[in-house]
Amino acid sequence: MTDPHPQRKRSRLPRDERHAQLLRVARQLLDEQGTDEFTLGRLAARAGVSKPVAYDHFADRSAVLVELYHEFEQRQHATLSRALQSTNDGIDEVCSVVAGAYIDCWLAEGREMSGVVAALAGSPELIELRREAERGYIAACEQALTPLVGPLSPALLPAVIGAGDALAAETIAGALDASDARRTLATVLLALTHDSAHAPKEQST
Repeated sequence: MTDPHPQRKRSRLPRDERHAQLLRVARQLLDEQGTDEFTLGRLAARAGVSKPVAYDHFADRSAVLVELYHEFEQRQHATLSRALQSTNDGIDEVCSVVAGAYIDCWLAEGREMSGVVAALAGSPELIELRREAERGYIAACEQALTPLVGPLSPALLPAVIGAGDALAAETIAGALDASDARRTLATVLLALTHDSAHAPKEQST
């Protein structure tokens, strides 16, 4: 006998699985259409859920973008950690690995993350999230570099991150070759590391 209510057979996803599904679908939408066209209504329609379900998971579209950026930063940190585990601990190789991991992770995300950053520009959530992510990234770099060159200037690695973001943006835009971006960032990191290691140290009074 045919069930007159076939929808009853549909299983409802647990909340955490639904949340993960919505984020996956959000990434697909951003990759296809960019941030300008992204809304929670379109996210709900693509995911096959009602708008109230989407709003139950995210207060607004910015909340989705913040979570996606947080996931990106986690992947970036994991990429760096895996890459550093395979180095031979020479300063040239470590700088090359740090630079390559940074550029490659941005390139893997493509215009999706660039659009997310642009859409969230100036938002307190993104500012704090980026600061937190940068602190973790900097700590990983310091752990790899300090044994080789000694204590680093506090300004060194934030400067490298700024250079990395600029080079990645140029590469994503097609204005710079990826290999040139990696090589340039490695050169910047190596030069700044050398300058920091040989800078005169302040004497305590």
